[in-house]
Amino acid sequence: MNKMKQSRRKFTAKFKAMVAVEALKERESLSELATRFEVHPTQVSAWKREFLERAEKAFGEESAKEEALVDVDNLFKQIGQLQVENDFLKKSLKKAGL
Repeated sequence: MNKMKQSRRKFTAKFKAMVAVEALKERESLSELATRFEVHPTQVSAWKREFLERAEKAFGEESAKEEALVDVDNLFKQIGQLQVENDFLKKSLKKAGL
């Protein structure tokens, strides 16, 4: 008996989202969707639940990007200040002869 090892199928995020959206539309039952997309009905409901749990992140990304930009601006200000201080100290050391 030579059994061939089956590898697990991997689905893209785009495919999972498409299946979840179709499940949310509720035009077809979970078993009909599972048959159409060739996955188990439990998997369809899991992707639907995960989609709903993460839906708020679709609109929350912009504020996170804005916060990141603010941090970058602050870092550039600090770099500029440190360069000015460094130049001042170098000039002071040269005047002192060190």
